[in-house]
Amino acid sequence: MYSDRVLSGMRPTGRLHLGHYHGVLKNWLRLQSEYQCLFFVADWHALTTHYDTPQMIEDNVRDMTVDWLAAGIDPAQSTLFVQSRVIEHAELHLLLSMMTPLGWLERVPTYKDQQEKLSEKDLSTYGFLGYPLLQSADILIYRANLVPVGEDQVPHIEFTREICRRFNHLYGREPGFEDKARAAVKKLGSKKARLYEECRTAYQEKGDDEALESAKALLNDAQNLSMSDRERLFGYLEGSGKMILIEPEALLTEASKMPGLDGQKMSKSYNNTIALREDPESVTKKIRTMPTDPARVRRTDPGNPANCPVWQFHLVYSDDGVRQWVTAGCTSAGIGCLDCKQPVIDAVLNELAPIRERAAYYEDNPDQVRNILADGCEKAQELAREASARVDAILQSQNAAARKRHDKQPGKAGRR
Repeated sequence: MYSDRVLSGMRPTGRLHLGHYHGVLKNWLRLQSEYQCLFFVADWHALTTHYDTPQMIEDNVRDMTVDWLAAGIDPAQSTLFVQSRVIEHAELHLLLSMMTPLGWLERVPTYKDQQEKLSEKDLSTYGFLGYPLLQSADILIYRANLVPVGEDQVPHIEFTREICRRFNHLYGREPGFEDKARAAVKKLGSKKARLYEECRTAYQEKGDDEALESAKALLNDAQNLSMSDRERLFGYLEGSGKMILIEPEALLTEASKMPGLDGQKMSKSYNNTIALREDPESVTKKIRTMPTDPARVRRTDPGNPANCPVWQFHLVYSDDGVRQWVTAGCTSAGIGCLDCKQPVIDAVLNELAPIRERAAYYEDNPDQVRNILADGCEKAQELAREASARVDAILQSQNAAARKRHDKQPGKAGRR
């Protein structure tokens, strides 16, 4: 019904590191050349766990945006904006909260996991319980049908799809819906109308997914339908009401293979990161002092690359030739650990050099960063207002219909 649109965001927790670059930003770089992309700074989400230190969030917003731009996220190709500056996120979140069963929020897998991981914080708040619903509002307000996530975030997309279905079921059943849908079918023309009905029957009676996709393609190509009729026919096709909100799909991304300096996942919590803007001397020192295979106590002791955190960096940065050299040299004690680390140092410095250069430019031109975010917020708000207006119109029409039914009841005409 709408063109493909990608939405993704990150909580502003400070400057980004190589884990963010390999796990998220490199994927964004690819997506921005293939789709309409909206990337947002999720500052309200940061408040769910840092509600007691809001002053740090503003600085983190600026730092993270600089890192995005330095990594190559292009404001000419993507829309970059700050969540809290588009008030429609909060409005839709509030509306959705009125119809979301409490049990749905409590069963989101990451709810209890995060409470256990952040046990030092008091997370017995509605904000923390309701953050998956805010995520849903973030997606649904832009009618984003593609959301890049790792496997651990797929339950959040499924939750959003359930919320979307519930909303459309509750509010998409306008008075006379089926009559209006049948009238809209006729506007397709006899040939397309017959094909639509055949596909609709095949999907609803036999669960034929190919028929469903064929009918959707037919509706997308139809030029003579109003937006309301298009929404009706998409809903009528699946046996529901008007498709007010659009169900998103998870765009599965490959799990990040970027290790930390100690072999664990790269994370600020583990103090094992290399920042995107880290100076070369610091990067070199960090890699040179990385732990290695415990078996290599002396230079002449042979080792096993599989037991060494540095080997994980070789899997990310080195080609087959270098890896073979490392394997042969380590297992025979033909090379020392510093020899093994040097190709990694060179590769990381080469990767970070253009990022640091672009970051320096934006650090020296903070007004440009502010202007990029201001322009992005304006574009995002324009898109959000379109969806918000559709939701408001549906709710207003339902209220008007309810008033008419109320006034028709004996003895209640004219009463409010």
